[in-house]
Amino acid sequence: MRFIDHLLLFFFTAASVLLPVQAATDADYRIVSTPLELDIHMHFSNKYAWDENWPVAREYQRLTGIKLKGVAEKVGTNSADLLEELLTHETLPDIIGGAGVASRFMELGRQGRLVALNKLIEDHAPNLQAFFDAHPVIKNAITASDGNLYYIPYVPDGQAGKGYFIRQDWLDKLGLAQPQTVEQLHEVLIAFRDRDPNGNGIKDEVPMFFRHWEEVLRLLVLWDGRSTGSDTAHQFYIEDDVVHYGYAEPEYRNGIRQIAQWYKERLIDRELFTRGNKSREILLGNDRGGVIHDWFSSTSAFNVSLADNIPGFNLVPIAPPESISGKRIEEHGRSPVKPDGWAITVDNKHPIETIKYMDFIFSEKGRNISNFGVEGQTWNKVAGQAVFTEKVLNSKSAVNSQMWDVGAQIPIGFYQDYSYERQWTNDIAMKGVQMYIDGGYILDQFPGFVLNESEQQTYDRYWPDILSYMLDMQQDWIMGLSDVDKDWKIYMETLEQMGFYKVQKALQASYNRQYK
Repeated sequence: MRFIDHLLLFFFTAASVLLPVQAATDADYRIVSTPLELDIHMHFSNKYAWDENWPVAREYQRLTGIKLKGVAEKVGTNSADLLEELLTHETLPDIIGGAGVASRFMELGRQGRLVALNKLIEDHAPNLQAFFDAHPVIKNAITASDGNLYYIPYVPDGQAGKGYFIRQDWLDKLGLAQPQTVEQLHEVLIAFRDRDPNGNGIKDEVPMFFRHWEEVLRLLVLWDGRSTGSDTAHQFYIEDDVVHYGYAEPEYRNGIRQIAQWYKERLIDRELFTRGNKSREILLGNDRGGVIHDWFSSTSAFNVSLADNIPGFNLVPIAPPESISGKRIEEHGRSPVKPDGWAITVDNKHPIETIKYMDFIFSEKGRNISNFGVEGQTWNKVAGQAVFTEKVLNSKSAVNSQMWDVGAQIPIGFYQDYSYERQWTNDIAMKGVQMYIDGGYILDQFPGFVLNESEQQTYDRYWPDILSYMLDMQQDWIMGLSDVDKDWKIYMETLEQMGFYKVQKALQASYNRQYK
C-alpha cells in the first residue's frame, strides 16, 4: 500500500473515531414531508380533553409535521361514558386515549378494532423498541392474551409516593416521641385528642384524617392485613406467585375491627366519608389535624403555605409504625405502569406515521416535552438537564396543574421523568422519600392482569357486585353500623355464593400465563 493510501486510511479512521456526533436538529424529528392531520379522542379526569392548541401539542406538531385534532367533547364531565359512547360508532377516530383504559383497549384489540402494534414498533419505532427491551416486565403487563400490544402506556417514574406525616410541633408540645409501633401510634392519637396540642382550650383536634376515605384502609397493614396490591385502591395482590385479595383474608377481619375501634374512639376523622379532598386545607389550615397518610410532595408543602398563619407549624414524615408482628410496611408505591395511554384504531389510514409520532414521545426530545412542556417557555436545559423556569417554580399554581394546562404530564403514552416532580418537592418531602426507600418499606406494586375473553367474562359477571358488597360492609363496620365479628361467617359465605373464588381462579390463570 502506498504511503498516501496509508495516510488516507489513517485520516478517515481517526475521523470516524474522533469527530463528535452531531446533536439532533429539529428537522431530524420530522415524520412527514407534507403536513398530516389525525383525529384523536382523548378525555380524562372527567374534565380534560385533548386540545390541539396546547403549547405541547403545537410543539409536537412543529417538530413532527403531524397535527392531532381533538374530537372529544371539551364540555364532557364523564370520561368513561364519553369513550363508551364513542365506541358505539362504526368508525373510530385515528387515535383513542385516556386514563384507566388498559383493560378496555385489550378487549377492543381482541375485537379487531385496534391495530396490533408489535410489528409496527419493531419496524418503525426504535425508541419504543429500546424501552420495551429494557423493561420486559412493563411489556408483559401490557401484552394482551393473544400476544399483541394494543396500546402505548403512561409509564411513571420514581418509587415512593405516599407516606405518614405527623405534627412534630404537637409532639414537642406534649413531650412525646414519634410513634414507632402501632401501639405507640394509638397512644399518640389519644394524646392529640385529649391534651389540647393546638392550645385553643377546645377539644377540636382530629388526631388522624385522610383526604380520600380509602386511605384509611392503608392502616390494615398495621395488623398485618392488606387493602390493595398497587397504587390504586381495592386491588388484588401477589404473594409467592399466588393471587390474594385482602378483604377476604383473616387479617382483614382483625384490621377492620381495630380501625372501627379507633373511629369509635374519635381518633380517626368522624367525617372520613364526607369531608373530601379539601381535608388537608381544612384541618391543617385550622390547626386541627394531627396525622395523615398522603403524597410526600404536596403534603410537605403545607409547611410553607401555613408558616405565617400557624406559628411553629411543623408537619414531618415518619416511618411506617411497626405492625403487630413487627413489620414496617408502606403499601403505596409508584406503579411500574399505569392503565393509561393511547392506541391506534383500525380506521387509521396512517398507522406507520402514527406509531412514529408515538415513538417520538419516547425520544429524549419528546420525553422532555411531555414532562416539562415547551423548552424556552416552561423550562430550559441546564447542564444537559431540563430545569423549570423560576416563573413556573414560583407560581402560586401547583407545577402539576401548570403542566396539565399546557398539555404536559397528561395520560398519553409517555415515560415520566421523576426530576419533573423533584424540582418542586421540598427538602422535608425528599427526606421522607429517601427514608422510605432506604428503609425498604415500600411493597412491590403489581402492574395488573391481562385477561383473555373467558377470564374477562368471569370478572365482568361477578366482580362489580362482589366489590360493591365488600365496600358496603366495610363502611358499615368502620362506622359501627354493624359488627365484623358477628358478620364474618355470613360475609365469607356470601362472597363464595357471589362468585369470589371463580374470579380469583380466573385471575390466577391470567397471572400464570402472563408472568410465570
